[in-house]
Amino acid sequence: MAVKKDSTKLLQDFGAYVLADSHEPLCVRKAAEMIRAERGYRWVGIYKVTRSECIILAGTGEEPPTYQRFPVTQGLCGAVVESQETLVVPDVQKDARYLPTFWNTRSEIVVPIKSEAKQRVCGIIDAESDKVDAFSDDDRDFLEHVAVLLAHAICTSKNTDAVAG
Repeated sequence: MAVKKDSTKLLQDFGAYVLADSHEPLCVRKAAEMIRAERGYRWVGIYKVTRSECIILAGTGEEPPTYQRFPVTQGLCGAVVESQETLVVPDVQKDARYLPTFWNTRSEIVVPIKSEAKQRVCGIIDAESDKVDAFSDDDRDFLEHVAVLLAHAICTSKNTDAVAG
């Protein structure tokens, strides 16, 4: 499915922005906010994946997620690291793998950010909603395009300092 026409401009602007400022921690925070604002998601987090952990680099809003770092083998993010595929969960309360980020999350989409060689997952985009079944194929397509644009910034960055606020 093609990206919604109204997101094409954002993807172009987003790509230019990330390329210009890709290794700055505030760039990742602004990137998360751009994603959230474009689609009206309740929360967006961008995580760095190390050999053993998922570590939040940036999240939208003022409240940090419950788990700012967790083992790479746990949660929906861990499932995405293992499968290297996007995961859409229509109702997180029905998925035993779910690690609560916020008390009011009902559905979630988790998208892998893969290294340029696409041999490993080096990051995760996590978007959440307070509505059940909130994410469409169009959301998947949009976020997968964003993940490609973020790959250089996240996969080559040595920064694991959270700026989650």
